[in-house]
Amino acid sequence: MTGLTAHVRVLQPHPGLLAFYDGRIKGQRFAAGPNWVDDGALSLGIASYALVDDEAALVYDTHVSLPHARLIRRTLEELGVRRFTVVLSHCHLDHVAGTGVFADCEIIANRRTFQHLTRDRAAIEAGMLSGAPVIAPLILPTWVFEDVLDLQIGRRSVRLIEANIHSDDVTVVWLADSGILLAGDTVEDTVTYVGDPLSFGVHLSDMDRLSELVPQSVLPNHGAPEVIAAGGYAASLLPATAAYIRWLMRLRTEPGLADRTLDQVIAPQLADGSLRWFAPYAAIHRQNVARTLAAYGHG
Repeated sequence: MTGLTAHVRVLQPHPGLLAFYDGRIKGQRFAAGPNWVDDGALSLGIASYALVDDEAALVYDTHVSLPHARLIRRTLEELGVRRFTVVLSHCHLDHVAGTGVFADCEIIANRRTFQHLTRDRAAIEAGMLSGAPVIAPLILPTWVFEDVLDLQIGRRSVRLIEANIHSDDVTVVWLADSGILLAGDTVEDTVTYVGDPLSFGVHLSDMDRLSELVPQSVLPNHGAPEVIAAGGYAASLLPATAAYIRWLMRLRTEPGLADRTLDQVIAPQLADGSLRWFAPYAAIHRQNVARTLAAYGHG
């Protein structure tokens, strides 16, 4: 692995499940100057996942660049994979940048993701949505679903579940046979990134739905590589995220709470181990607070 993929670590949190992880390395840069790969992905650490069974694989997100996606595909082909199914967790750029490498494969997304990508395709390919780097080509989903979709990947049964957490177009992957939840960006360690504070109530309702699955392992796209490599997070990551969302909701009537630092806000979850401290999330917290105050009319 060289160049843009020099720091990718291929982890195996569970048998038949690989995580292609990049980021959280001091001094690592994807490109000079501000760019969404460094600012929104590598600085926090990011993983794309692959469920492999014999010649079939489900690729959950296509990573932050075409070279990253090529590495994923080449690694899986070397393992004997010949049939690829891609599932997009949501429309954000760090999850769809490598779709061009899988242009000859089935690409599945929920209807909202399809609509968002269709609407923004020209801007994304021109680098006009979130700036550099451009994503070209952006391959649109070929299979669109709503609510729930059951798949068979080799001998593995997979359920795709639509949700509105972090963004309004989330798809998570539930592996009931092993109790594994591939959670996308619905949860992060240390805290979630807030897209729409006015949808907090929906976020909490959908978080409850995911908690009712009682996962044995939760694997987020943004998390600590050592935790992912060891099998993932406990189900307590879900209520820990819900507690943070409920704290943000308090800003509607208690805007003075905005002065609290992230370590103060999540102190109980840090103490019980359901969250781990990663300093770059302090900036995400400040963004979340500012966005929430503005949505509640306090900005």
